[in-house]
Amino acid sequence: MSPNRPLKIVWIYPDLLSTYGDQGNTIVLERRAALRGIPTETVHVRSDQPVPADGDIFLLGGGEDRPQILAAQRLSRDGGLLQAAQRGAVVFAVCAGYQLLGHEFGGEEGQPVQGLGLLDIRSGRGERRAVGEIVGDVSSELNVPRITGFENHQGVTHLGQNVKPFAQVLVGVGNGSGGFEGAYNGRVLGTYMHGPALVRNPGLADLLLRWAVGQELHPIEDSWAGRLREERLNAVMTA
Repeated sequence: MSPNRPLKIVWIYPDLLSTYGDQGNTIVLERRAALRGIPTETVHVRSDQPVPADGDIFLLGGGEDRPQILAAQRLSRDGGLLQAAQRGAVVFAVCAGYQLLGHEFGGEEGQPVQGLGLLDIRSGRGERRAVGEIVGDVSSELNVPRITGFENHQGVTHLGQNVKPFAQVLVGVGNGSGGFEGAYNGRVLGTYMHGPALVRNPGLADLLLRWAVGQELHPIEDSWAGRLREERLNAVMTA
């Protein structure tokens, strides 16, 4: 992030990948940055527009099969997200967005569809749909508290050697393989968590901001976010 301009948040393809309210992730980043005096600029990029490669944080949400395929094809042709990731920009993707960051994912009939290859993962279609709450303990090196979210997918994601699992599943399905949820490599992170994910997990939002600004962030008082997180964790873990 350049010190001479606002933090640029890019919300990719809201017309294709915004089925489950994941746009809320942009609002949380804006709010938690503002509470720290960090100016932001949020750009909504529709699927008929070029993706600006100069963004600091790129967000992708969930979507149905056909929009997911279209998004993968257009992002591959466009190249802006690939360029941004290669220069170290932060990429945070949820569900369908997470899958299309990998080498391949399952299409409308379960056929393999080529992804962007930003994460060393491969996704296919499982036998059962995972619907419900998900809780997990995050990889210790990320320094993020226990995560809570909601999953609604039929994907099974296998991690390759050049990626790390985001969290160990305590409740729910997650990747559907290895007992893990999500994956990350460098500043590219994907998850199956809706909720939206950053609304429920302010620590995860702060991780993305920390990556983007390149320094530690001072603590902030944001009690509503903490209350929501604790309410969902208590409801699931004591059920």
